[in-house]
Amino acid sequence: MPVRPPDENEVAALAAGYGMKPSPDEVAAYTPLVAAFLSSYDAVEELYDGVAPQAPTDRPSARPADADNPLGAWYVTTEVRGAADGPLAGRTVAVKDNVAVAGVPMMNGSHTVEGFVPRQDATVVTRLLEAGATVTGKSVCEDLCFSGGSHTSVTGPVRNPWDPARTTGGSSSGSAALVAAGEVDLALGGDQGGSIRMPAAFCGIVGHKPTHGLVPYTGAFPIELTLDHLGPMTRTVADAATMLDVLAGRDGEDPRQPADLAPQRYAAALDGDVAGLSVGVVAQGFGWAELSEPGVDDTVRAAADRLRELGVEVVDVDLPWHRHALHVWNVIATDGATVQMVDGNGYGHNWEGRYDPELVAHYGRQRRETVDRWSPTVTAVALAGRWSLDREQGRHYAMAQELAREVRRQYDAALADVDLLLMPTVPMVAKEIPAPDDPIETRVARALEMIVNCAPFDVSGHPATSVPAGLSQGLPVGLMLVGRRFEDTTPLRVAHAFEQLVGGFPAPPAR
Repeated sequence: MPVRPPDENEVAALAAGYGMKPSPDEVAAYTPLVAAFLSSYDAVEELYDGVAPQAPTDRPSARPADADNPLGAWYVTTEVRGAADGPLAGRTVAVKDNVAVAGVPMMNGSHTVEGFVPRQDATVVTRLLEAGATVTGKSVCEDLCFSGGSHTSVTGPVRNPWDPARTTGGSSSGSAALVAAGEVDLALGGDQGGSIRMPAAFCGIVGHKPTHGLVPYTGAFPIELTLDHLGPMTRTVADAATMLDVLAGRDGEDPRQPADLAPQRYAAALDGDVAGLSVGVVAQGFGWAELSEPGVDDTVRAAADRLRELGVEVVDVDLPWHRHALHVWNVIATDGATVQMVDGNGYGHNWEGRYDPELVAHYGRQRRETVDRWSPTVTAVALAGRWSLDREQGRHYAMAQELAREVRRQYDAALADVDLLLMPTVPMVAKEIPAPDDPIETRVARALEMIVNCAPFDVSGHPATSVPAGLSQGLPVGLMLVGRRFEDTTPLRVAHAFEQLVGGFPAPPAR
């Protein structure tokens, strides 16, 4: 569609938006100049149409009936079969609905994406299919993935298989529920503030946030380039490691990935001896005022003590920057999401990786039409970010990105003395899902209160594995193991050894 150039009145209004006060003669001079610049936009659109991918037409999907979707965890179901053989042959997988599966609708939990159908698979989807997996559907995620609770998706709340009145956690809410309930073998999650690990902890499954850049994010809806991660959500550590073997590695289209990236062999490393490794129990990961539940802290400390039975040295670690890191994440996530996800229609500018022009246009149009229907968390972030950027010119974002290096150095220094850091994944067990008419303050609290231990490692980029540590109040408690960057084998190996020690992880009660 040709780009209509502005007339003189519109040029004057554009100038006024910048605070300019051009004279009528200057407006008359600039109007044809602007039109001349815009002529190239039509040429670019014509050229792009000649190379743009076309969505497949042989991938039917459907929104399941409520009776077939009791947890509210499926957005759509489908059946996209992968290769006949491979490490994931015969395994079913749910793909978080912020990740593109070509020809299958994607909503990202939000009215602003509803109705979009990707033309091209995300890299991780291509890799899953090539490894033999069958994609059986898109799992519900939270509104634009900006919630650690499971009550913000516009399709309705996702319910925890352990207790349907309670949250699954988010934003990979559907992925966690489907794996925990046994409806799929594997699921793909995304993590910008803990969105793989938190729902894994609440639902009693395994969630691994890889080192930042290990798994390409290409084809997934971004929030903030420096925080975006994709990773596996599974019932066992062995499945998570096998899935990571498939997902990890450069794709040539995600500049976040190091040029010399050399993935480890994650599944093959699981049976390595863990005796002699050291784990640091981070004091600041426990006892969060008004958040931490004694039953959760005690369960995680008891699980840490059991690691000694494996010959692992368990020591206490004092790490004050773990508490500071949450503030750094808050600023990066708030300003960064406002610039990229809101104002930048998902992708923003100055990015050398793959773009999705159709998604940018679809989201950009609907964002303006449905902005009043955002969840309270997205609305609060957009308002705070807009205020900060308009009043402070983004200087706090710049400060936070500089401090992110210090956060990384602090964790690196701690990990020079021990092989892993350990703490609760989330400080509480799953809480009840808030009602739609609960106060905004309550709905925002239920969406963000659980991020305190997870979000710092999205800033630092370190790999982190959440596994069930036991139960408190009859509900799962998550234990998080954090390793050195690009040494994802270590947290997975110790997590696997713990799983074998305790005889496997419990499943939700039959209902």
